[in-house]
Amino acid sequence: MDPSPQSTPPTGDDPAAAADPDLPRLTVTQVEQMKVEARVGDIYRSLFGAAPNTKSIMLELWRDQHIEYLTPGLRHMGPAFHVLDANRPWLCYWMVHPLALLDEALDDDLENDIIDFLARCQDKDGGYSGGPGQLPHLATTYAAVNTLVTIGSERALSSINRGNLYNFMLQMKDVSGAFRMHDGGEIDVRASYTAISVASLVNILDFKLAKGVGDYIARCQTYEGGIAGEPYAEAHGGYTFCGLAALILLNEAEKVDLPSLIGWVAFRQGVECGFQGRTNKLVDGCYSFWQGAAIAFTQKLITIVDKQLKSSYSCKRPSGEDACSTSSYGCTAKKSSSAVDYAKFGFDFIQQSNQIGPLFHNIALQQYILLCSQVLEGGLRDKPGKNRDHYHSCYCLSGLAVSQYSAMTDTGSCPLPQHVLGPYSNLLEPIHPLYNVVLDKYHTAYEFFSEE
Repeated sequence: MDPSPQSTPPTGDDPAAAADPDLPRLTVTQVEQMKVEARVGDIYRSLFGAAPNTKSIMLELWRDQHIEYLTPGLRHMGPAFHVLDANRPWLCYWMVHPLALLDEALDDDLENDIIDFLARCQDKDGGYSGGPGQLPHLATTYAAVNTLVTIGSERALSSINRGNLYNFMLQMKDVSGAFRMHDGGEIDVRASYTAISVASLVNILDFKLAKGVGDYIARCQTYEGGIAGEPYAEAHGGYTFCGLAALILLNEAEKVDLPSLIGWVAFRQGVECGFQGRTNKLVDGCYSFWQGAAIAFTQKLITIVDKQLKSSYSCKRPSGEDACSTSSYGCTAKKSSSAVDYAKFGFDFIQQSNQIGPLFHNIALQQYILLCSQVLEGGLRDKPGKNRDHYHSCYCLSGLAVSQYSAMTDTGSCPLPQHVLGPYSNLLEPIHPLYNVVLDKYHTAYEFFSEE
């Protein structure tokens, strides 16, 4: 029997093969890809054929609708959300952060209610759980701390018990150098990023927490160039962001093959103009941030990229071996002692200018978010045909912010965006992409925790 795809009978889900039995059978993913391309194509054709004033309306960011969708959830959510009972700090973050991106302030009573709720999620032995009385978890710790930093008041920031948090993170530290998500939980790149990000943000990151993390992440880079959740798994956009962001916060970005990583991420931007999370997968609006931010990082790392490329011409560099002893963004050589000011790495990184223009099509990405991810009633979604939700609202808007500022030539507290698709009112607040918090909120937290 001929095992080739051509010998497989067509199915009703395969319109091309049904029309011509000599054509190869399409996979389910290929059929779904064709459907997505058709939906997106219809949207783009309607834009290109529209009158100028209609185009302006189509490319507008519907701020008021998004605010009206996001705000009520901070007060009350319906019974259908009971399945997210262990993710309640995430729900806070997925609403508070996009509202901050839209420059929408919360009233004092609501801010205090959120602070009080997250205080009940803070475990007596450190870290934050998914809800009061639940097990502390690094992912919900990240969500809770980012929410409190985004609120930014002295009450919010001082509510974080940094001593207990540090002890919790030490307990989650594995002999491999990586972190596990919770007591007895999985060890992966996501756990390492959430630990390093939080520790850096609240200024408790030291040599004990940092030791071995970079080497573990380097072992997770795949033959494709992206980073997997654990060694020998498949490269994934979320883990690639997590891995590279953690390495930058540790001043160890040179531990991965950056040219290969850039190539993998760049090719994840598809014909729809958005990003896919893995090879041969469908586009998804949330990867506007995960992939968009990951490749935006590398615009500040071109010095390391150049050194790695030159090194590859002269010799084969062993996996995980340092290509250079210093970073390209103004930090001094790494020291193997607890005296390293790890919190400074994230601060110095965001102060540096991009060394090169966008390594992805930032205008096309904005087009996908504005036309294909926005929902008229408010909120954003994965792709046309999907429903809106708070998660995609958060990360689509974060990706929009990244793409708006990815061509900037100025840095510091007032970065200058150069590429904003649609009316200038579409411009969002700039973020610190390593942590995914609004930039001025990051600076407030940096000053607060530096003084303690």
